[in-house]
Amino acid sequence: MQRFQVTKVIEFSYGHRLLEHQGKCRYLHGHNGMLEVDIDAEALDQMGMVIDFSHVNEVVKTWVDQNLDHRMLLCRADPLGQSLSDAGEPIYFMDDNPTAENIAKLIWQAARDAGLRVSEIRLWETSTSRATYRGEAHGGSWTK
Repeated sequence: MQRFQVTKVIEFSYGHRLLEHQGKCRYLHGHNGMLEVDIDAEALDQMGMVIDFSHVNEVVKTWVDQNLDHRMLLCRADPLGQSLSDAGEPIYFMDDNPTAENIAKLIWQAARDAGLRVSEIRLWETSTSRATYRGEAHGGSWTK
């Protein structure tokens, strides 16, 4: 079966810390992340595209800019969360530890909820470290 794929790259900056981590990541720190968003299709549209790159930007980059960019991503259970919030720091609270893996899953879910047929999200936390989240394929279509 033929399958087409396009990838849109989106860059954003964020801070986080990992609760119960034994290394340096337990401290507040930041990253200039690079996000790769893959969209798959079995056929091209009438324009010969999987999807217009600008549409991926409108959906994913807009969501990332509004929710994650230049924010502290913290676990809801983080004891610093309320203090930082009270101090006026922009925070995005996650149910899980804000690991690169969980951030990739969060973005995948937001894109899917917005109607994009995202097959995979890759979040480069640094130039040498990447986490991937992909949906499950069932019967040739991607599902949550």
